[in-house]
Amino acid sequence: MGDAGEGLIDAEARIQERMEELEHERVRTNTKVVKDPEKVRALEGLKLARTELQRQLAATAHEQRRAQIGHAIAEVDRRMMEIDALIGS
Repeated sequence: MGDAGEGLIDAEARIQERMEELEHERVRTNTKVVKDPEKVRALEGLKLARTELQRQLAATAHEQRRAQIGHAIAEVDRRMMEIDALIGS
């Protein structure tokens, strides 16, 4: 019966170690770097604006308007890069 008792103790130790590993993993994944919510919101808004501008560009045949939209997309990209550099995404 001594061997059976040792087996149970070993199993309990392995279970406890696994539970500690899972807890450590959970804590590690839940600790994220907090970003500036205003900048994140601004970046998301710019992404939406860029998507809309791309849709307009695809639907527009007039060359002058296409050029305007192209410049607007470039400006949105520039602003997105600025914000992205600030929040470190």
